[in-house]
Amino acid sequence: MILEMKVPSPGESITEVEIAEWLVQDGDYVEKDQAIAEVDSDKATLELPAEASGIITLADADGNRYEEGDAVNVGAVVCLIDTSAEKPEGETSTKQEKKEEAPKKEEPKPVATESKTYATGTPSPAAKKILDEKGIDTDSVKGTGKDGRITKEDAVNAVPSMGTPTGGNRGTSRSKMSMLRRKVAERLVEAKNTTAMLTTFNEVDMSPIFDLRNQYKEEFKTKHGVSLGFMSFFTLAVVRALKMYPAVNSMIDGKDMISYDFCDISIAVSGPKGLMVPVIRNAENLTFRGVEAEVKRLALRARDGQITVDEMTGGTFTISNGGVFGSMLSTPIINPPQSGILGMHNIVERPVAVDGKVEIRPIMYVALSYDHRIIDGKESVGFLVAVKEALENPTELLMDNNPKKALEM
Repeated sequence: MILEMKVPSPGESITEVEIAEWLVQDGDYVEKDQAIAEVDSDKATLELPAEASGIITLADADGNRYEEGDAVNVGAVVCLIDTSAEKPEGETSTKQEKKEEAPKKEEPKPVATESKTYATGTPSPAAKKILDEKGIDTDSVKGTGKDGRITKEDAVNAVPSMGTPTGGNRGTSRSKMSMLRRKVAERLVEAKNTTAMLTTFNEVDMSPIFDLRNQYKEEFKTKHGVSLGFMSFFTLAVVRALKMYPAVNSMIDGKDMISYDFCDISIAVSGPKGLMVPVIRNAENLTFRGVEAEVKRLALRARDGQITVDEMTGGTFTISNGGVFGSMLSTPIINPPQSGILGMHNIVERPVAVDGKVEIRPIMYVALSYDHRIIDGKESVGFLVAVKEALENPTELLMDNNPKKALEM
């Protein structure tokens, strides 16, 4: 029996995917549920499992083949499996296993090179002086004198080459962007072109959070199995500020503004296929432990390529942490259709004025990009100030003056 393998729908609104990589070869024997290919949608990379065991043919019933990089409609037949075929003895060949066998490197064959000089003579003393002053190599000047001798006129007319000749490799390469990367690019351009985006900045003294983490992080990790990081503080500070300024937790739909009474916080994480933005659902109901556990779970799934479309769908506000890469300051781009995104940056010890005295404090610059069509300057600045206040006074504003209880010690 020949089974037609069709591309399943990875989620609503997705009509096509792209073959990222075939994990098996034509004629291989595959087991049921074995991953036979990786496919890219515009939101995630997913594995395509075999629906039955048998010999696989990487073509449809008409012999049409899909190569890596080809776009395929959802529901289209991408390969055939002969379920009546028996497994050959010792059959273990798959593309993934063959990757483990390092191919033998061929010794590069010497390539004959031909030295080329433009000057066949030597420069006159006057010409040499002029060329030295210009920093021009005599080999790069073609002489017009007798026997190719470089004359003074040749040296005067010689023009230095643009840039520094280093003799290094100047090759280029071209590769096709994945569907996920192309979709991210489209959404970034869409955000720039369709929103009235503006960014406001502030700075946060991270000393209070440093003190709390130093005091409780070991006990927190021992009890909960996750580290007490910065994301829980920022997420809960954002949740508090969104309740104070609900316009920031809204988005435009045509001529309407939709506001949410829940806080689904998108967190930008770097995965093997590029930027991914999984969502922490109902963050307003989570504790410090709950946020840290969810951040760790989503980050690991994104890193391992296991994140699903549903886990990245939705979100009412985004937090992006460029500080992990060393960013001092940036203007984050809104994640449409959301109306706001908070950018975190690196923490640097800086001199600040405290009660009339200069002190060295760990300072982080924060940035809020927002859609000015529905969020006014007063609300945007107020929101960012509210975040700053909560981060600089977390014991009172985020922990109800009881850190041990807030951290569930």
